[in-house]
Amino acid sequence: MATPTSARTARRSCAEVFEHPVGEADRTSRHTIGEVSAASGLTAHTLRWYERIGLLDHIDRAAGGQRRYCDADVHRLAFLGKLRLTGMSVADMLRYVEMARLGEQTYEERRQLLVDQREEVRQRIVDLQATLAVLDHKIDLYSGLKGAADGARPPHRAEEVHGA
Repeated sequence: MATPTSARTARRSCAEVFEHPVGEADRTSRHTIGEVSAASGLTAHTLRWYERIGLLDHIDRAAGGQRRYCDADVHRLAFLGKLRLTGMSVADMLRYVEMARLGEQTYEERRQLLVDQREEVRQRIVDLQATLAVLDHKIDLYSGLKGAADGARPPHRAEEVHGA
């Protein structure tokens, strides 16, 4: 039979929480700003700024005044980091967070914001794939030029000149 202590899951490190922000977040304020900075890749200055502009809720403080983040804060930072990777603006991230604070009545608006952002990401992926194809073509072209020095047939000169 499990005792209450053994039934509890072990506390995860700040880095583990950031890398895998799943499950119920431990609300114990225990992660230092240095730990959160190291896990998230955000500077301490950026973390303080996120709190100041409202992307993060008020961060608890230790007796000496040092910030102490809980797992829920780290979960939010992980999600915000994903939103930033999509190219979402800080203003839209803030809009999302403000809607989340209002609760369930904003589900549809939040969903639509994410759907719109997903479409932008999909378009960016298409653009990047086209760019990758151009790079692959140029790499192949220059590989052929290198091969020409070894006796292989060089590419048509016009292709190199006109294709830059």
